[in-house]
Amino acid sequence: KRWIAFSAQPQGSLGIDAGAAQALQREGRSLLAIGIRNVTGNFRKGDVVVIYNPEGQEIARGLTNYSTTDLQKIKGRQSREIADLLGHCPYDEVVHRDNLNLASSP
Repeated sequence: KRWIAFSAQPQGSLGIDAGAAQALQREGRSLLAIGIRNVTGNFRKGDVVVIYNPEGQEIARGLTNYSTTDLQKIKGRQSREIADLLGHCPYDEVVHRDNLNLASSP
């Protein structure tokens, strides 16, 4: 996971809500589309993205399972809605916890 944080250049960012931030930081969960509020950049599936909490602080970096275009369509939506919105649902998670590197707390 460390290479995600230090070796790969981020191609975009995701702004998430407080509930998603807590799920990532305190509960060790994956990032779901429902917790995403903002999508910035131009990235593809498998690219590294920076994840920001509602205060604008970087809390993690991870490999995204969806492109910018797809995330613009599914952000804020429940996982069960993804197939209807995209025509397919390859993943429930936008960033799986196994592909997520949390930033160190100050």
